[in-house]
Amino acid sequence: MSKIGRQPIFIPQGVAVSLNDGAVTVLGPKGSQTRAISSEVRVINDGTTLKVESSNPVLWGTWRAHIFNMVQGVSKGFQKNLELQGIGYKVGLQGSSLVFQIGFSHPVTVPIPEGLACELKENIISVKGINKEAVGQFAASLRGLKPPDAYKGKGIRYQGEVIKLKPGKKAGVGAGAS
Repeated sequence: MSKIGRQPIFIPQGVAVSLNDGAVTVLGPKGSQTRAISSEVRVINDGTTLKVESSNPVLWGTWRAHIFNMVQGVSKGFQKNLELQGIGYKVGLQGSSLVFQIGFSHPVTVPIPEGLACELKENIISVKGINKEAVGQFAASLRGLKPPDAYKGKGIRYQGEVIKLKPGKKAGVGAGAS
């Protein structure tokens, strides 16, 4: 039995949930999301809470988490912050694209996916949206452009991420030292 799947999902004020044709639609102040659900999962709406039931215990907690994230997304939204670390590393917003200067011989242009928004403050990039998966995936793809270097820590990292730096070469160590 799933401990997460057993928990009810509380529906906040201003959020409406509708169940029809094997899909869950959640409508809130920040937008709406629809997701087709598995035939093994049943969602029960009693007006103020949602309960998820399933004959398959593996799917139970997963689907409860998906529906909970939909409710949270349309009511509060999700945000991931990335930090640009390194001398000369810059990012700019050009229309609906981010343009990075991250040590390559050319600028790197990344289009912002539909449904997401990006804000820039100095060296901080904020990715915002109502879909938790889309926000996390886009933030991960931005981090993948230039992951933090293991020796100097330069690159794109999540805000607050701790990078354990490796020690560099030490003077006087090697075959010729005496």
